[in-house]
Amino acid sequence: MGEIVRVLYPSTGGAMRVGLTGPPGVGKSSLISALITECRRSGLSVGVVSVDPSSPFTQGAVLGDRIRLGEHFLDRDVFIRSMGTRGHLGGLARATLQAALILDAAGKQVVFLETVGVGQSEIEIASIADTVVLALMPGSGDSIQALKAGVMEIPDIIVVNKKDHPAAEVTLNEIRSILALDERRAGWDSPLLATNALSGEGAAELWAAVTQHHAYLEQTGLLAARRGENLQKEVVALATCEMQRWLLGRADRDPRLAAVMQRVREQELDPLSAVRAILVEVFGISEADLDADGR
Repeated sequence: MGEIVRVLYPSTGGAMRVGLTGPPGVGKSSLISALITECRRSGLSVGVVSVDPSSPFTQGAVLGDRIRLGEHFLDRDVFIRSMGTRGHLGGLARATLQAALILDAAGKQVVFLETVGVGQSEIEIASIADTVVLALMPGSGDSIQALKAGVMEIPDIIVVNKKDHPAAEVTLNEIRSILALDERRAGWDSPLLATNALSGEGAAELWAAVTQHHAYLEQTGLLAARRGENLQKEVVALATCEMQRWLLGRADRDPRLAAVMQRVREQELDPLSAVRAILVEVFGISEADLDADGR
């Protein structure tokens, strides 16, 4: 995929990237299906990148979104791609951004990114999407848990799905009280909406909020700034993954690395000091540079 992205990258930047996150079972796939319907009514082409959890033992994943989004699967202007996390933390697969860039270059006007729904680690979706939608479910305590995890700081739009649930109004009031305490967000007030994804109720209002947020980002110049910052974070994340892969692959073969690991096993060197030793002895970073970075 790397070579494809390298060739296509100059042609990217035209798609609206919308991330949908939330706990398992909240109905994220159903919400995306309803949003796709709204997009298609407006004549917009759509790409979907849906990330499913992988088995920690076999690295396999069910990839069931082709089934859950079956209503749109045969639409030639809708492309659905499922992928497993393969152990990657943050709720998103390592290749999610690359897949989104390819769909962007292919001419998709809207790209939806759906996470596996694993809680606090879903913060990573904020580093890929232009607009982040947090979906919560009535009666599950998700709103309070989201407050504890700091997840309420992430979304640009909050939606309570399954609005016909008896506890829907209570959940909406809980979230309103939480949002009232947040004085840090300026310029854009995250709207709180209620939907019933299975019936499509509230989907039009949710899509309108997404387009309004995207327009706000464009008008204020924040869209380019957010994308630039996101790409910088992605480069750092990919570099970190490559360094980890390199270290794991050479732990027993590189004599410098093996020597550091042996000292840790023999308790001559603590783990934090070992990290510093690896940076200095293996990667060649000077002690002065490490100290200058506040390590």
